[in-house]
Amino acid sequence: MKPVTITTLRELKQAGQKITCLTAYDYSFASLLDRAGLDAIMVGDSLGMTMQGHASTLPVTIDDVAYHCACVARGVTRALIIGDMPFGSYQVSPEQAFESAAMLMQSGAQMIKLEGGAPMVATVRFLVERGIPVCAHLGLTPQSVHQLGGYRVQGREADAAQRLRADAKQLQEVGASLLVLEAVPAALAKAASAELVIPTIGIGAGVDTDGQVLVLQDMLGLYPRPSPKFSRNFMQGAESIEVAVKTYVEAVRGKTFPGPEHSFS
Repeated sequence: MKPVTITTLRELKQAGQKITCLTAYDYSFASLLDRAGLDAIMVGDSLGMTMQGHASTLPVTIDDVAYHCACVARGVTRALIIGDMPFGSYQVSPEQAFESAAMLMQSGAQMIKLEGGAPMVATVRFLVERGIPVCAHLGLTPQSVHQLGGYRVQGREADAAQRLRADAKQLQEVGASLLVLEAVPAALAKAASAELVIPTIGIGAGVDTDGQVLVLQDMLGLYPRPSPKFSRNFMQGAESIEVAVKTYVEAVRGKTFPGPEHSFS
């Protein structure tokens, strides 16, 4: 099968076909996810929690993500690899962001992800103009967990919802190719997704985004700490990890996941 590109993702949105994504951090799992038919694999800064045992993503460095991007890239032939820019690696200046993004791209990422709305618009434009595909991230932005007062649903108030939609449009205008919406009300995610040409990937954002992503260790029931409401353990009733991943892919494409119990109002 042909490798997935940002053009493929946009075509899936236009066709009304759901985009499937999971996180991965190593060669073996990346190879398994690729075989299972995932459209995208995200080397998330969630590795700080799932792989390193930290309480948040904040201790993760750009060297950490680059290492795991290289491991994942060796196991993938089809899925699009998205490398997550960790805290402190892009907020100082667009030039700093380019240096960090280039490091991830040289390690095997085919797109980078960064968090934030209006303050990141100039940085996204700078990266795109220099050949770096960008996935933006709005809603619950884990790198701002202390400023947000914890892992809380975002966009429930009218002004916050309006700001998210405005930020999404701005990020699209300056060249972002993909948008992650995390822990936002399902109705808000649906409205934002309908307004955008670029695809949206939801995590705790309801079933009406253009695709879904989960942290691999959450959807396999491997993470020893409590998993968030928006996750589901796909290993329950599955005879193998590969079957669990294929069940996830089928559930996303069949629009049976996420259900109301995994979404916010």
